Amino acid sequence: MSQPQFLYADERFADIQMLRYRLNGFEDLTIRQKQLIYYLSQATLSGRDITFDQYGKYNLLIRKTLEAIYVNKKDKDHSEQFTFLSTYLKRLWFSNGIHHHYGCMKFIPGFSPDYLFVSMEETDSQLLPLRKGQTVRQLFEEIKPVIFDPTIFAKRVNKEKGVDLITSSACNFYQDVTQDEVETYYKENKDDGMSGQPSWGLNSTLVKEDGEIREIVWKADGKYGNAIQKIIIWLEKAEDVAENDNQKDVIKKLIRFYKSGDLHDFDDYSIAWVHDKESQVDFINGFIEVYGDPLGLKGTWEGIVEYVDKQASLRTKIISDNAQWFEDHSPVDPRFKKKQVKGVSASVICAAMLGGEEYPASAIGINLPNAEWIRERHGSKSVTIGNLTEAYNQATKGSGFREEFVIDEQTVRMLDQYDNLCDDLHTDLHECLGHGSGQLLPGTSPDALKAYSSTIEEARADLFALYYMADEKLVELNLLPDHTAYQAQYYSYMLNGLMTQLTRITPGHDIEEAHMRNRALIAYWTMRHSKGNVQFEKIDGKTFVRIHDYKKLRDCFAELLGEIQRIKSEGDYHAAQQLIETYAVKVDGVLHEEVLQRFSKLNIAPYKGFINPVLKPITDASGNIIDVTVEYTEKYDEQMLRYSKQYGTL
Repeated sequence: MSQPQFLYADERFADIQMLRYRLNGFEDLTIRQKQLIYYLSQATLSGRDITFDQYGKYNLLIRKTLEAIYVNKKDKDHSEQFTFLSTYLKRLWFSNGIHHHYGCMKFIPGFSPDYLFVSMEETDSQLLPLRKGQTVRQLFEEIKPVIFDPTIFAKRVNKEKGVDLITSSACNFYQDVTQDEVETYYKENKDDGMSGQPSWGLNSTLVKEDGEIREIVWKADGKYGNAIQKIIIWLEKAEDVAENDNQKDVIKKLIRFYKSGDLHDFDDYSIAWVHDKESQVDFINGFIEVYGDPLGLKGTWEGIVEYVDKQASLRTKIISDNAQWFEDHSPVDPRFKKKQVKGVSASVICAAMLGGEEYPASAIGINLPNAEWIRERHGSKSVTIGNLTEAYNQATKGSGFREEFVIDEQTVRMLDQYDNLCDDLHTDLHECLGHGSGQLLPGTSPDALKAYSSTIEEARADLFALYYMADEKLVELNLLPDHTAYQAQYYSYMLNGLMTQLTRITPGHDIEEAHMRNRALIAYWTMRHSKGNVQFEKIDGKTFVRIHDYKKLRDCFAELLGEIQRIKSEGDYHAAQQLIETYAVKVDGVLHEEVLQRFSKLNIAPYKGFINPVLKPITDASGNIIDVTVEYTEKYDEQMLRYSKQYGTL
């Protein structure tokens, strides 16, 4: 009997399409590997509440209130107001809070304050997150302005030039401190000077109390302690079934960091993780990426469990094995090149569980650790998440997007033939080599670019990948089938950066998110400096992107890569500011309106995220796990409500 077709696309709401990803080859793993994945998955889900709290002070309070209402009314209330509340709650789940996961603007609720209050009164008060002695009315008055007043906590991460980035951002990493106070505090308290050891401030809330500024550290007996203790319990179980001694050491050092909160322990863990290159199962768990902090200091909690796709990883192994060649031939100043590339490893993996900042929306490629000094001395590990890319590609087939936005049939055919291959390769080059390339000059602080650091770093990695996409070396290594395939990536990248990523921007708003700024920076700088090689062209009243000479476009990428690497290597803050503010922030309102109008006719959700599979342990009479099965049938709201109940730690 044939297997039923796997359905990648699932529920859709607001501007979001939910997808499912398949655990390819999971059944071929050993029992021990399945046990390891299960325990690590439990650790991944146990940190969920941390991310909600980091994204906003009131997120957990609002989530718990709306979940109680939703459960109470789901099968009874068929009103428009309940539909609005349901959509708001689903968006909140998706974004780990009340701000858009990508644009960082606060959601506008469709339901009314009166409906919220009446619904709270109708709900069993024992299900509401009432503090001791607090009434339903008092809880309502507490959360009402946070939900309904557009001027309160308007942006989760504000990167607007000329304002205090800390006091104008709703993220919950700071309390009663200003941007100047934060920058001064860390400048004065970095006892290792310019070395970047460790990543000061990564795992703490900075607060001012009685006029004194201090850090509240996130650790097992500190802030977020209840969640971290649960994570540790599952990590200890994972340690017992680790694949090898190196992996056991990685888990042991992560547990030590979670208990101590000492960032030197985090560095020890990161180094051990880089050197574990033999394990088929791997994971990320902790305070990692700093995009959620406007100053790029604080790490948002995230988790992902993965296992290697051995066949697909042959591609990344070729790239890794040739890392020194790519570094040597990079079109940047020799002063900024690494004389010896160390420890570069990369693989294509299957995600088995997503959590924290990686859930429901996830990256499709990861390169870690972020600490520059560890990269230089020990190397890095990169992954391309193949089964998530598979889900994206399968879910968007036949959407009509290319027919609407690509300039001619010849280019559409080129994209149909090569774009998926080139997208995967671009991600590999970006993660495997781009982030690991180059070096800082002696005396340059890793934090010199401040709020512009993330955008510059993403642009540097993208440009490295774009430059090499057109290199004959890729054909020689059998990574591309011919010398013209790269053109598909060049066209789709420029189209996205110049036009189609605008579908993710609210009319009248600037570009805020670091990856979107990176793509706009590259696309608009390149068009400005291409001397007419890249142009907007009107056909039947519609705007299209025309590229006349792809080889000349590569020359522009090379020039910009050289400048971006110089900015990072020298810590040139003002040059970074000038580039980003000139090319990466402002939106052409007329073009934006046109793109949105054309996109709306396609009925495509601009954002996509994932429903996790359900891993179910099969146990023997003694309670020992003898197998783990995978189910793909859990609905989005069922999963979110189960997670809140089962992994509600804060």
